[in-house]
Amino acid sequence: MDERAVTCCFTGHRPAKLPWGSRESDPRCLALRQELAMRLEGICLAGYTRFLCGMALGCDTYFAEAVLALRDSRPEIRLEAAVPCRTQADRWNREQQERYRGLLDRCDRVTVLQETYTPSCMLRRNEYMADRSSLLLACFNGSPGGTMNTILYARRRGLQILTIEL
Repeated sequence: MDERAVTCCFTGHRPAKLPWGSRESDPRCLALRQELAMRLEGICLAGYTRFLCGMALGCDTYFAEAVLALRDSRPEIRLEAAVPCRTQADRWNREQQERYRGLLDRCDRVTVLQETYTPSCMLRRNEYMADRSSLLLACFNGSPGGTMNTILYARRRGLQILTIEL
């Protein structure tokens, strides 16, 4: 079977583009996390069992946590971390780094695309995920940037796209 047929990748904004920033106790953040969990449940019911996540701060983290929570009740679920560079979290604060490492430890697979940061490594990571998926789940506010670029790339590659509007 073609793994792409059962693989969903994710794109979404970092805290700087979220209306609540890093305040995860904000009701809008809690609502987004609930929406992600609900969408993932539906995606699983549609037959998807493999999930790819870029492991950035913000929406990527929420997605990874939601997939891992779903895996607790659905052991067939697999989460792959698509890490753009080994140094991805080096400039994050200690709490963010610990959360990141905890998520990586729980992933079924960790793919590191390159050793050090380059201006194109995030784009390369996003293309890696889309090239291995048939579905893209996106948390998107309409603004230009990496999330929009990933959606446009996925569209060109023929992926089905589900959007949670922020």
